Amino acid sequence: MKKLLILGAGTAGTMLANKLSHELSQEEWKITIVDQDTVHYYQPGFLFIPFGIYGPNDVVKAKRDYLPPSVDVIVSEIELIEPEKNQVRIAKDNRTLVYDYLIIVTGASPRPEETPGLVGPEWRKSIHDFYTYEGALALAKKLRTWEGGRLVLNIMDLPYKCPVAPLEFIFLADWYFHDKGMRDKVDLTLVTPLPGAFTKPRASSLLGNTLEEKNINLIPDFLPERVDAEAHQLISYEEEVVDYDLLVTVPVHMGADVIGRSGLGDESNFVPVDKHTLLSKQYDNIFSLGDAAALPTSKAGSVAHFAGEVFVENFLRYIDGLELQPTFDGHANCFIESGFGKGILIDFNYDVEPLPGKFPLPGIGPFSLLQESEMNHWGKMMFRWMYWNLLLKGKEMGITSQMSMAGKWS
Repeated sequence: MKKLLILGAGTAGTMLANKLSHELSQEEWKITIVDQDTVHYYQPGFLFIPFGIYGPNDVVKAKRDYLPPSVDVIVSEIELIEPEKNQVRIAKDNRTLVYDYLIIVTGASPRPEETPGLVGPEWRKSIHDFYTYEGALALAKKLRTWEGGRLVLNIMDLPYKCPVAPLEFIFLADWYFHDKGMRDKVDLTLVTPLPGAFTKPRASSLLGNTLEEKNINLIPDFLPERVDAEAHQLISYEEEVVDYDLLVTVPVHMGADVIGRSGLGDESNFVPVDKHTLLSKQYDNIFSLGDAAALPTSKAGSVAHFAGEVFVENFLRYIDGLELQPTFDGHANCFIESGFGKGILIDFNYDVEPLPGKFPLPGIGPFSLLQESEMNHWGKMMFRWMYWNLLLKGKEMGITSQMSMAGKWS
């Protein structure tokens, strides 16, 4: 019997386990998935918790409920991947798991300790994050009683999960403080290492204009070196200083430590893979996708979804002795919540930046690309249901995995 081992039961791992359990014969294949946590978080929902839009229970489910019964689920820390021996050592019972094929989907996580001064006496007092469940809850509590001042949202470094989330946070903060009748008491500033509001020029221009219209300051090209928490200052490598009263930070992100320990990662513990086939650049029976992979595209749920869709078909070819096809095009699709019941939608890939148009039906939509609309807001809000009921379960979502130019105005 052949053995497929999946490391990580987040978005990508859960979706792949569901899809591959339907495609691979149970008489010929044993699928095992390993993850150290039993709780599955709807991570896009963390953004809404600080503003009271979602509550704590809206983003939490049991992981086992979304994995097929035929898949062997092991809850354990992963100690070491030994690719030369085709095996993985796990903490539970000091076990060693042997595989024929390995899929690494161990994700990415915030590492606030990587920035000097960020974690200390002021952590989750005057310095907060919202990229973790605990951080989002703590920030919600803070915002309920905060009386105003300079709120600085900063991005420590690239890459980080969900590149549009910092923009969404600052847009929602603008709405939130307007709704509380205290927007005039709050100075909102976005500090980013990027040259503009976003990585892609056309979207960056639109989003930069939106920031300006909402009276949100933008400080680009700012790469933080440290935080002086006592002085309430964010300090760059060039010794530029940004003062704050409340700092909401997007910490440095890294891949799982086991990737580094096993010699499979880059300097940030992300797995180098072919960007079109998702095959490891070191081993011909190891794949990686989702946030764990070192890919020149967004670390976002949509990328994990689209990559997973094309990967499954390619993997089935590969195990039958056929060559892998360069099918993944870096497709990303993101709703950007812009506040006041509106949103913006972008759709792009490795080669094509976000363009205006209609999505998913050409000329009809109902969603508008690179344009603020109420329908885009509802698309964002509907996605939580789709995530739990369609995406995780590996069901069809009616969106092409490879980006289409249909409906786009170039």
